[in-house]
Amino acid sequence: MGATIVEKIFSRKCGRDIRVGEVVMAPVDGAMIHDITGPLAIRKFYEMGGLRVFDPEQVIMLFDHQIPADSIPAAEHHVYMRKFAAEQKIHNYDINEGVCHQVVVEKGRAAPGEIVVGADSHTCMYGAVGAFATGIGSTDMGFVLKFGALYFRIPETIRAEVSGKFQKRVGAKDLILSIASDIGADGATYKAIEFTGKTVAELDMAGRMTCCNMAIEMGAKAGIVAPDKITWKYMKERRAMKPFSLESDADAVYADKRSYDVSDLEPQVAIPHNVDTGVPVGRVAGTPVDQVFIGSCTNGRFEDFQEAAEVLGKKKFSPRVRVIVIPASRDEYLKTLQAGLIEKFVKAGGLVEAPCCGPCMGGAFGLLAPGEVSLSTSNRNFRGRQGSTEAKVYLCSPATAAASAIRGVITDPREV
Repeated sequence: MGATIVEKIFSRKCGRDIRVGEVVMAPVDGAMIHDITGPLAIRKFYEMGGLRVFDPEQVIMLFDHQIPADSIPAAEHHVYMRKFAAEQKIHNYDINEGVCHQVVVEKGRAAPGEIVVGADSHTCMYGAVGAFATGIGSTDMGFVLKFGALYFRIPETIRAEVSGKFQKRVGAKDLILSIASDIGADGATYKAIEFTGKTVAELDMAGRMTCCNMAIEMGAKAGIVAPDKITWKYMKERRAMKPFSLESDADAVYADKRSYDVSDLEPQVAIPHNVDTGVPVGRVAGTPVDQVFIGSCTNGRFEDFQEAAEVLGKKKFSPRVRVIVIPASRDEYLKTLQAGLIEKFVKAGGLVEAPCCGPCMGGAFGLLAPGEVSLSTSNRNFRGRQGSTEAKVYLCSPATAAASAIRGVITDPREV
C-alpha cells in the first residue's frame, strides 16, 4: 500500500514506516512564535522547568500582530520576548521583517520534507514548499521549546485535484474560497489537504501559499503541495538543499478525493461571518463597502499587488472607501516599491502601511465601527474579526478588492 506525502514526511523523520492514525513523538525542524502567542509559550517553557531552548537556531521569533507596539501591554510583551531572545541567543526578527508566515517561508526557515510548528493557526501556509507545517497552542509550544519534539497523530489526507485554466482576473484566492465552500468549515478537521493537479502545478509560489494558508479554514491540520521544479527553484535562493523526490504514491489511501475544474470558476466572495460561504461575486455585487484591505499572509505578496495594480490602471479609489495596502514582508514591500506600485496606490488614494498583520485580526489599526463593511483579501471574516461585532467582513481576491475599491461597491473585477 502506498503512502501519502504526509506519511512519508513523518516516516523520514521517525526513521520507520509511519501510517495514518499513529501517534508519534516526532522531532521538529522549526518552531515559530510571535508577539501575541510568544509570551504565553515562553512562560509555559519556564513552568516546565525549561532553562535552554532545544536549539536556538531552530526557534523563529517575529513581531507582526501589534507592531510597532500600539499599547503599553503590547510593548511589554515585546520587551519580554526580546529579553528571552537575548537570554537564549535566538535570532529575533523583531518588528523589521513582516508577517510571520511570509517571513518564515521567504527566509528559508521551512523546506520540503520538514516538520515545522508555529503558535499560530496559519502556520499551515508553509506546506506550499512541501513541509508538514501546523499550528499548535502555546502550551504545546512551551513543550517544543524545551524538548524540540511533539506528539502528533498522523492525519488522514484529502486530495484536492485541480484542473483547467483560470479566466482573466480569477486565481488562487478564488480557488481556495470555492474549495472552502465545498469542503466546509469543519469538513477537513484534523486532516491534511493535499493540493494537486495540473492547475496547482502551474501555480506560482504566491498562489500555492494562498491555498495552503487557508487550509485551516476547513479545519485542516495542514495544507501541502508536493515539491516540484517551481518549489526547488524558490528554495535554491534560500537554502543550500539538494532536490529530492517527495510526493504521494499513486496507490496512497486518501480520506477523500475532490476534483475541481477552474475553467468556469468566477471571482469568489465569502460573505459574513464564515469563510466557507463563498459565492460568485455577482451574488453580492453592488454591496457598498467602507474599507478595503489588500494584504495579510494570504494575499500580501508582490504578485497580489501586481494583480490589484493591473485592475486599478490609471483610475482612482473611491473617496468613500478607506483603502489599506500592506505588504506581507519587507522583501515584498521593496519589490512592490521598486516596481512603482506603492506610488501608484498612494496616488490613487490608498494608505500603504509597513509590513504587519494590520486589520487582519483587528489587533492594531483599521478597525471597523458598528454597521461598517470591509472587503478584505485576508483569511477570516468572523464576527468581530476586524473590529465591531456589528460590522461585516467579506473576503475576496486582490483583483476583486481593487475593482471594488474603485467603484465603492463589491464589483466583479472582469467588469473594470
